[in-house]
Amino acid sequence: MSVFSSNFTMKAILDFIRSFLRFLFGEEQEGEKKIYQYRRKQFFLTKPEHELYKILLGVVGQDYYVFAQVHLPTILDHSVKGQKWQAAFAHINRKSVDFVLCDKKYISPKVAIELDDRSHGREDRQERDREVERILSAAGIPLLRIPNIQRFDADEITRKISELALN
Repeated sequence: MSVFSSNFTMKAILDFIRSFLRFLFGEEQEGEKKIYQYRRKQFFLTKPEHELYKILLGVVGQDYYVFAQVHLPTILDHSVKGQKWQAAFAHINRKSVDFVLCDKKYISPKVAIELDDRSHGREDRQERDREVERILSAAGIPLLRIPNIQRFDADEITRKISELALN
């Protein structure tokens, strides 16, 4: 077999593999742009999140704005001197908290809140939770963890938020 034919065969095999992988993973061909389809979710929050949201509005709505489903880059500045900002951003980019309480004067984040459902019992989720807690603590934003139980105690939630917001 000549060098030309073996190179040609190798190129044909590689082209086939590339095409097959594009087909499998939905990558667009050169000059094509993949158009994805989306649907509006029926509900923005889960039922327990919605219940907690209503309680939060009732107990702190006079003093704080309550924001739901907040991605960490929205409340954290990742461009800290001495670190690679792209890597710091990537580290927090896919992380979020269920709620953030912000003061009404400056809309400054004061307390982050996580509603802990069953998924927070998984090992990988616990590791993620510890890291989010570390990040928020280092940034000076206290994190309130509320277990997802049948009923929320509004007085207890108010007391815990007051303790965290005053520190």
